[in-house]
Amino acid sequence: MGKEKIAITLDGRSIVELDRLVEENIFQSRSQAIQVAVSEKLQRLKKTRLGAESTKLNATIERELAEEGIVEDVNEWPAY
Repeated sequence: MGKEKIAITLDGRSIVELDRLVEENIFQSRSQAIQVAVSEKLQRLKKTRLGAESTKLNATIERELAEEGIVEDVNEWPAY
């Protein structure tokens, strides 16, 4: 996916911290640092959302669905 240029506004403290990370060669540029930070945050949000959605599931029903057909499958397996 291509990259797009955007403008953002940050507080002075964040800019000082970004510049320190660039000076210490942790990141090549402010842009790279911000890109990594945004990507990591988006990944964490996806995991959080998955957890939140999974709490809506009924564990008993999900277990029954997961085990559905297992007994029949086991009976059909050839003996070793």
